[in-house]
Amino acid sequence: MAELERPERLQIMLTAEELSALENWRFEKRMPSRSAAVRELLRRGLDAEGFLTAGQGAKSQDFGILRSANGDGSSGEQPGD
Repeated sequence: MAELERPERLQIMLTAEELSALENWRFEKRMPSRSAAVRELLRRGLDAEGFLTAGQGAKSQDFGILRSANGDGSSGEQPGD
């Protein structure tokens, strides 16, 4: 059996809206697969300057890929809340 080029597996959970956004981006960019699209987005995110680092006590739910209802990508809470 041939050895896998990418032997590590990563499983993530997405909302229906997040999955739709990912699929729309993937098809717009003509990415060959969902995995390729996720890898490209990860690469772009890791290459980006000025990204936020997770604060102590941050939860997975704090890091969605879509903007929140208030439109700024935050949870709606003010710093220090």
